Amino acid sequence: MPVRTAVLPSGARIRVPEHIQRIDTRSTHGWQLRYGKPTLFFSDSKAEGGSPRASLKLAIADLRARLTSLQAPTGLQRKASSSKQNDLPAGISGPILRQRSGRSSPECHFSVNLPRYGDKPLRRSVYIANQNTYSKERYEEALAAAIELRKEAETAYQQAATAAKRRAAEKL
Repeated sequence: MPVRTAVLPSGARIRVPEHIQRIDTRSTHGWQLRYGKPTLFFSDSKAEGGSPRASLKLAIADLRARLTSLQAPTGLQRKASSSKQNDLPAGISGPILRQRSGRSSPECHFSVNLPRYGDKPLRRSVYIANQNTYSKERYEEALAAAIELRKEAETAYQQAATAAKRRAAEKL
Protein backbone atom coordinates (compact mmCIF):
# COMPACT_ATOMS: atom_id res chain seq x y z
CA MET A 1 0.00 0.00 0.00
CA PRO A 2 1.41 3.40 -0.90
CA VAL A 3 2.70 5.46 1.98
CA ARG A 4 3.76 9.06 2.19
CA THR A 5 5.60 11.18 4.70
CA ALA A 6 3.52 13.56 6.78
CA VAL A 7 5.14 16.43 8.67
CA LEU A 8 3.67 17.06 12.11
CA PRO A 9 3.40 20.57 13.61
CA SER A 10 6.38 19.68 15.82
CA GLY A 11 8.44 19.12 12.66
CA ALA A 12 8.59 15.35 13.11
CA ARG A 13 8.20 13.24 9.99
CA ILE A 14 5.98 10.17 10.05
CA ARG A 15 5.11 7.60 7.36
CA VAL A 16 1.36 7.38 6.70
CA PRO A 17 -0.54 4.90 4.50
CA GLU A 18 -2.98 6.14 1.88
CA HIS A 19 -6.57 6.72 3.04
CA ILE A 20 -5.35 8.34 6.28
CA GLN A 21 -5.03 12.13 6.39
CA ARG A 22 -3.53 14.37 9.05
CA ILE A 23 -5.82 17.10 10.43
CA ASP A 24 -4.12 19.95 12.31
CA THR A 25 -6.08 23.08 13.06
CA ARG A 26 -6.00 25.44 16.03
CA SER A 27 -8.34 23.19 18.05
CA THR A 28 -8.13 19.78 16.30
CA HIS A 29 -5.19 17.43 16.02
CA GLY A 30 -5.47 13.88 14.79
CA TRP A 31 -5.85 11.47 11.87
CA GLN A 32 -8.87 11.03 9.63
CA LEU A 33 -9.57 7.65 8.07
CA ARG A 34 -11.11 8.06 4.60
CA TYR A 35 -11.83 4.54 3.48
CA GLY A 36 -15.47 3.51 3.26
CA LYS A 37 -18.26 5.20 5.14
CA PRO A 38 -18.30 6.82 7.59
CA THR A 39 -14.99 8.62 7.78
CA LEU A 40 -13.52 8.39 11.27
CA PHE A 41 -11.39 10.83 13.23
CA PHE A 42 -8.72 9.61 15.64
CA SER A 43 -7.85 12.45 17.98
CA ASP A 44 -4.33 12.68 19.39
CA SER A 45 -5.71 13.69 22.79
CA LYS A 46 -7.91 10.59 23.10
CA ALA A 47 -5.21 8.10 22.11
CA GLU A 48 -3.21 6.40 24.81
CA GLY A 49 -0.27 8.69 25.53
CA GLY A 50 -1.90 11.56 23.64
CA SER A 51 0.60 11.41 20.81
CA PRO A 52 0.17 11.54 17.03
CA ARG A 53 1.91 8.16 16.70
CA ALA A 54 -0.53 6.52 19.12
CA SER A 55 -3.59 7.91 17.30
CA LEU A 56 -2.07 6.87 13.95
CA LYS A 57 -1.73 3.30 15.24
CA LEU A 58 -5.45 3.32 16.05
CA ALA A 59 -6.29 4.67 12.58
CA ILE A 60 -4.11 2.02 10.91
CA ALA A 61 -5.77 -0.74 12.95
CA ASP A 62 -9.20 0.46 11.82
CA LEU A 63 -7.98 0.76 8.23
CA ARG A 64 -6.82 -2.87 8.32
CA ALA A 65 -10.22 -3.96 9.62
CA ARG A 66 -12.00 -2.05 6.86
CA LEU A 67 -9.70 -3.42 4.18
CA THR A 68 -10.60 -6.99 5.17
CA SER A 69 -14.34 -6.34 5.06
CA LEU A 70 -14.94 -3.69 2.37
CA GLN A 71 -14.43 -3.82 -1.37
CA ALA A 72 -11.67 -1.64 -2.75
CA PRO A 73 -12.69 1.67 -4.26
CA THR A 74 -12.09 1.80 -8.00
CA GLY A 75 -12.29 4.52 -10.58
CA LEU A 76 -14.24 2.20 -12.84
CA GLN A 77 -17.05 3.99 -14.67
CA ARG A 78 -20.23 2.01 -14.05
CA LYS A 79 -22.81 4.44 -15.40
CA ALA A 80 -23.06 6.05 -18.80
CA SER A 81 -21.81 9.60 -19.10
CA SER A 82 -24.51 12.25 -19.19
CA SER A 83 -23.09 13.47 -22.49
CA LYS A 84 -23.40 10.06 -24.16
CA GLN A 85 -25.46 10.34 -27.34
CA ASN A 86 -27.38 7.05 -26.90
CA ASP A 87 -28.98 4.91 -24.19
CA LEU A 88 -26.28 2.22 -24.11
CA PRO A 89 -24.61 1.42 -20.78
CA ALA A 90 -21.05 2.51 -19.92
CA GLY A 91 -18.40 0.60 -21.84
CA ILE A 92 -20.64 -0.33 -24.78
CA SER A 93 -20.64 1.50 -28.12
CA GLY A 94 -22.60 0.92 -31.25
CA PRO A 95 -24.20 -0.40 -33.21
CA ILE A 96 -21.25 -0.09 -35.55
CA LEU A 97 -21.79 -0.85 -39.22
CA ARG A 98 -18.80 -2.03 -41.23
CA GLN A 99 -18.08 -3.71 -44.50
CA ARG A 100 -15.50 -6.50 -44.26
CA SER A 101 -13.48 -7.43 -47.30
CA GLY A 102 -14.83 -10.49 -49.06
CA ARG A 103 -18.35 -10.00 -47.66
CA SER A 104 -21.29 -8.96 -49.78
CA SER A 105 -23.22 -7.02 -47.12
CA PRO A 106 -22.21 -4.83 -44.16
CA GLU A 107 -22.30 -6.20 -40.58
CA CYS A 108 -23.48 -4.60 -37.34
CA HIS A 109 -21.85 -5.14 -33.99
CA PHE A 110 -21.38 -3.61 -30.54
CA SER A 111 -17.95 -2.66 -29.27
CA VAL A 112 -17.47 -3.57 -25.59
CA ASN A 113 -14.71 -2.15 -23.40
CA LEU A 114 -13.62 -4.83 -20.87
CA PRO A 115 -11.61 -3.36 -17.99
CA ARG A 116 -8.79 -5.42 -16.49
CA TYR A 117 -7.20 -4.50 -13.17
CA GLY A 118 -3.53 -3.62 -13.56
CA ASP A 119 -3.61 -4.13 -17.32
CA LYS A 120 -4.91 -2.42 -20.45
CA PRO A 121 -8.62 -2.89 -21.12
CA LEU A 122 -9.68 -5.23 -23.90
CA ARG A 123 -12.09 -4.38 -26.72
CA ARG A 124 -14.48 -7.09 -27.81
CA SER A 125 -16.96 -7.05 -30.64
CA VAL A 126 -20.43 -8.56 -30.19
CA TYR A 127 -22.03 -9.45 -33.50
CA ILE A 128 -25.61 -8.29 -34.03
CA ALA A 129 -26.43 -9.18 -37.64
CA ASN A 130 -25.65 -8.28 -41.21
CA GLN A 131 -27.65 -5.82 -43.23
CA ASN A 132 -29.99 -8.55 -44.48
CA THR A 133 -30.67 -10.31 -41.15
CA TYR A 134 -30.90 -7.32 -38.80
CA SER A 135 -33.94 -7.26 -36.49
CA LYS A 136 -34.95 -5.73 -33.19
CA GLU A 137 -34.77 -9.18 -31.51
CA ARG A 138 -31.20 -9.76 -32.72
CA TYR A 139 -30.26 -6.26 -31.56
CA GLU A 140 -31.67 -6.92 -28.07
CA GLU A 141 -30.00 -10.36 -27.83
CA ALA A 142 -26.62 -8.90 -28.81
CA LEU A 143 -27.07 -6.00 -26.39
CA ALA A 144 -27.84 -8.44 -23.56
CA ALA A 145 -24.68 -10.41 -24.45
CA ALA A 146 -22.61 -7.20 -24.49
CA ILE A 147 -24.01 -6.10 -21.12
CA GLU A 148 -23.21 -9.52 -19.64
CA LEU A 149 -19.63 -9.37 -20.97
CA ARG A 150 -19.15 -5.93 -19.43
CA LYS A 151 -20.72 -7.00 -16.13
CA GLU A 152 -18.43 -10.04 -15.85
CA ALA A 153 -15.39 -7.85 -16.57
CA GLU A 154 -16.45 -5.29 -13.93
CA THR A 155 -16.91 -8.07 -11.36
CA ALA A 156 -13.48 -9.54 -12.14
CA TYR A 157 -11.95 -6.05 -11.98
CA GLN A 158 -13.54 -5.35 -8.58
CA GLN A 159 -12.38 -8.70 -7.18
CA ALA A 160 -8.81 -8.18 -8.43
CA ALA A 161 -8.69 -4.62 -7.05
CA THR A 162 -9.98 -5.78 -3.66
CA ALA A 163 -7.50 -8.67 -3.53
CA ALA A 164 -4.62 -6.33 -4.40
CA LYS A 165 -5.69 -3.82 -1.75
CA ARG A 166 -5.88 -6.57 0.88
CA ARG A 167 -2.44 -7.92 -0.07
CA ALA A 168 -1.02 -4.42 0.26
CA ALA A 169 -2.69 -4.01 3.66
CA GLU A 170 -0.84 -7.06 4.98
CA LYS A 171 2.39 -5.07 4.61
CA LEU A 172 1.18 -2.22 6.87
